[in-house]
Amino acid sequence: MKKALKAREAGKKQLSVIRMARAALKNRAITLGRELTDEDVIEVLAKEVKQRREAIREYTRLGRPDVGAELEEEIAVLETYLPRQLSEEEITRIAREVVASTGAGEVRDLGRVMGAIMPGLKGRADGKAVQEIVRKLLLEKNKDEE
Repeated sequence: MKKALKAREAGKKQLSVIRMARAALKNRAITLGRELTDEDVIEVLAKEVKQRREAIREYTRLGRPDVGAELEEEIAVLETYLPRQLSEEEITRIAREVVASTGAGEVRDLGRVMGAIMPGLKGRADGKAVQEIVRKLLLEKNKDEE
């Protein structure tokens, strides 16, 4: 925050996003009634990123790419404070291991696999992307068994 304050004009967007993030973190701490853990902080920041991604899709659908571009800048600032996001290949590898360990073989086992995989990926991968990958793996596995 101090860097953004010193940067003046160049740091206005960054300062704005940092202030918003701090407010969201403070609100979460008040809601929980305790100090936030690192996991809590990651969860709040990931939620903020997710909200912006959804807003970008909506603004793009409504023909407002200018607002979407601003939100992309905000996402870039927020992501500097989050752990590195896993690539699709890394998620696929982890998902294969979890599918094998849970013994899932059909798409109806999706909930069980997601329940096992998401705690380990919290803040490092988007839940929607993980779900798509797991669903694809389960469909492939089901086809192979037929």
